[in-house]
Amino acid sequence: MRRPALRLLPVCLAMACAARAQEVPPATWELCPVPDSLPLFQPLPGSDAGTPRDGVPTDVSAENLDVSKEKVTVLTGKVELTRGDQWLGTEKLTYQHEAETFVTEGGVKYQDRGLRFVAEKAEGDQKADVIRLDKVRYQFNDNLGNGVADVITLRGDQGRLDQATYSTCPPGQRQWEFSASRIDIDQEDAMGSARNATLRLGGVPVLWLPYIRFPTDDRRRTGLLAPKVGYDDRNGFEYEQPIYLNLAPNYDATLSPRWLSERGLMLGGEFRYLTRRHRGEFEGTWLPDDDLTGSDRGLASLRHTTGLGPNWYASASLNHVSDVNYFEDFGDSLASTSVSTVTSRAGVYGRGLGWTASLWAQDWQIASPALSPGNEPYRRLPTLEAAWSRPLADWLELGIRGEAVRFQHETLAGGERVDIQPHLSLPFGGAAWYVTPELAWRYTAYSLDNSLVPPGGDDSPSRSVPIMSLDAGAFFERDFDWRGGNYLQTLEPRLFYLKVPYRDQDDLPLFDTQPLTFGWPGLFRDNRFGGADRQADADQVTLALTSRVLSADDGRELISAGIGRIHYFDPPRVTVPGALPLSDEGSAWVAEASLALSRNWSLSLAQQWDPDTERTTLSAVRSQWRFGEGGLVNASYRYRANLLEQADVSFVVPINLRWRVMGRWNYSLRDGETLEALGGVEWKSCCVALRVLGRRYIREFGGESNTGIYLELELNGVGSLGRDTARLLDDAILDYSR
Repeated sequence: MRRPALRLLPVCLAMACAARAQEVPPATWELCPVPDSLPLFQPLPGSDAGTPRDGVPTDVSAENLDVSKEKVTVLTGKVELTRGDQWLGTEKLTYQHEAETFVTEGGVKYQDRGLRFVAEKAEGDQKADVIRLDKVRYQFNDNLGNGVADVITLRGDQGRLDQATYSTCPPGQRQWEFSASRIDIDQEDAMGSARNATLRLGGVPVLWLPYIRFPTDDRRRTGLLAPKVGYDDRNGFEYEQPIYLNLAPNYDATLSPRWLSERGLMLGGEFRYLTRRHRGEFEGTWLPDDDLTGSDRGLASLRHTTGLGPNWYASASLNHVSDVNYFEDFGDSLASTSVSTVTSRAGVYGRGLGWTASLWAQDWQIASPALSPGNEPYRRLPTLEAAWSRPLADWLELGIRGEAVRFQHETLAGGERVDIQPHLSLPFGGAAWYVTPELAWRYTAYSLDNSLVPPGGDDSPSRSVPIMSLDAGAFFERDFDWRGGNYLQTLEPRLFYLKVPYRDQDDLPLFDTQPLTFGWPGLFRDNRFGGADRQADADQVTLALTSRVLSADDGRELISAGIGRIHYFDPPRVTVPGALPLSDEGSAWVAEASLALSRNWSLSLAQQWDPDTERTTLSAVRSQWRFGEGGLVNASYRYRANLLEQADVSFVVPINLRWRVMGRWNYSLRDGETLEALGGVEWKSCCVALRVLGRRYIREFGGESNTGIYLELELNGVGSLGRDTARLLDDAILDYSR
């Protein structure tokens, strides 16, 4: 006889539309007591244990087989049908050979890799390719999705569910649930449509749609994404509704209309593309006739990369903003409102064994009212850079790097600059020591615009200077026991000598050079300045000492501490406007330390102390404590002489399994005001999470403050509605995502 075929029911397609439309973390039922879920009827096969279904016969077993009636077969007693990973069980199955129909009695159980279900009755017509199931309860195997349907009818590749529901909550504990009076499924197109669809929270209807279409698998499709909702005192109430457009397999777009009650309708969009050699994305926003300013507002951004071969590629990052107040008005954090300039850059880049090369151009645009016109950096139109190095022997390495650039500016005179620096190094060393002497020669030449040349000056100044350095270090270690534990301690002294003769560089322009921030890496640099317009003179030696304590069992670093200082044999003389004055004797003492007080508690410190003035020039302390299930506390203090003094505390504190609070307070001790304050609460059950955040922060220009309120509702295992609070919390709370 022909046996009834087993086919995967399209129940998962029905109500799991949102779950299939976006990637979300798996949910669990650990917060729901005694979930009334369907048990597994059979052990699930392994990932490589499944047999292909197509063309595979169905194995049938039963306690009794009755063929007494002509053209009728009756199976009774533990009837089981198996094909590949599919299994169906019932108590009685009657098969009509001539009509090719079957019907079950005594309930039906079904299971495969994807889902399992029970039904009161199953009947089918193989000639018409129709299967009908009555009173179905289903449960997915790989997620918490489950629900019921009064009737499920499969007709070929078409499916229909009447009075169906879907939720990730356990049956009987429906904190949220989708329901529909009718769902039609097209398995070939993997699309479904629902009529009279309702979303209920706690049994209360909150959303009703007379008709909706949705995907039933993870293929990209055009449709609506989760909306974003928020409020702040600059823009008023905000509602953003992203619309995803699946234009082709290798490019797509997202339209994001955003309504701001105080300003009007802002149109946003993103277009992404990917080919064998090209990839990139374009983003932009446009707010015509801002209700508050009366002007058009917006920004545009293009990021593009093209592969040109195994060693070369072209890349562009182009950005433009409509006005200097854009980020202050439309940013949602202290970091975004502190943007002072936006840059655009495009070029061709290459890399190979021992060499790099690039040709690129760069432009700047002022994006903050705190920066007056004309103070943006010089444009580079263009820049040619190249570097090459090669070991000639185990103890000899030769290299060269160079740069040629044209500087232009809206209000300032520019010019060209060529900077070349060949070097020769002799790296000697062993398992526990190294000595690396290096000799370099730096030549920098200019061709300046006439207006940049002082009266009687040279329009082609140059600088030539040798650079000699010696970097040497050693590694000592010892084993020791403490309180029953085995540990390893290292002692790592390092000496760095630098000799650069003085050159008068006052006649050279300052195109891109600024003093570098001094810290531990600054103890071992060959130049105090970034850019090629100034090469610092030096006759100095750095003495530094680092020690570490590691666990001998797992290699985990428990303690690391280092201290060092630069001693000047001759006081440095080269400087630039705005640079801090240097001591005649040496730099400030630099000390850094990190301590892993336990696996959940860490402490890091940084200190700079100037022995000449007997004052602290920099101090930073940061501590992090992790506790319980997701508990986190960060505390830090930052001080830099004549610049800032701030305290920062952030935390995530679980109250119980369902409730947790989070917050941040960033306070300026120097100015006596709060820079940023955030507070929020999260309630989470096994299948619903609700987060409410309030945020207040200082806008950079004028010290004005801004307040925002953000709400996010997450249906666990499906997706979220409202503002993306995770991104806000990541910005505000260190290691929040961890």
